[in-house]
Amino acid sequence: MSLRHALLGLLADGPASGYDLLGTFRTSLENVWPATQSQIYTDLTKLDAAGLIRVAEEGPRGRKTYEITDEGRAELRHWLLETAPDGYRRNDILLRVFLLGAVEPEEARGFLRTRATSATARLAALRSFDESMDWGDDPLSLYGRLTLEWGKRFMAMQAEWAEWAEKEIAALEAR
Repeated sequence: MSLRHALLGLLADGPASGYDLLGTFRTSLENVWPATQSQIYTDLTKLDAAGLIRVAEEGPRGRKTYEITDEGRAELRHWLLETAPDGYRRNDILLRVFLLGAVEPEEARGFLRTRATSATARLAALRSFDESMDWGDDPLSLYGRLTLEWGKRFMAMQAEWAEWAEKEIAALEAR
C-alpha cells in the first residue's frame, strides 16, 4: 500500500487540507498505515504535480484545500480493483520466529510470550477505540469499522498463535 493511494482515497470522500488529512490519519488510518506530517505534505505536492489532485482553495497562511481529479479517481480505482495486493511478503515477526532456533528455547518462549502479551494489549486498545467511536452511517464509518474489525481479529489470532507456538517449543524441549 502506498501513502499516495491512502491520500487519494481520503480525498475521494471530499476536499481536505493537509492538516485535515493528518487528523484523519491520526484518528483512524494510523492503525493501518501511519504517516507523518512531512510525508503527507510531500505526497500531496507530488500528487498535485502528477495531476491526480489539485488545489481547490487557498486560505490564510498558505493553507491549501485539495480535491481529487478525474485522473486521481481513475488511479485510485485502478489500484483498488485491478492491482493485486502485496499481502504479507515481509513480516519481521515471522522472520524472527523462523530464526528463533538460534537462541535458547527459554528465550524463544519468552519472545512468543511477549508477542502474545503485545497482541492482547493491542486487541484491548482496539476494542476500547471501537467502543469510544460514535460510528455514523456514512461510508467512511462503515469501512473504518470493517478495517477495525480486521485489526481486532488479527490481534486475537496473533495472541492465540503465539500461545500455541510457545507450547510447541515447550513440548519439543520435553521430548
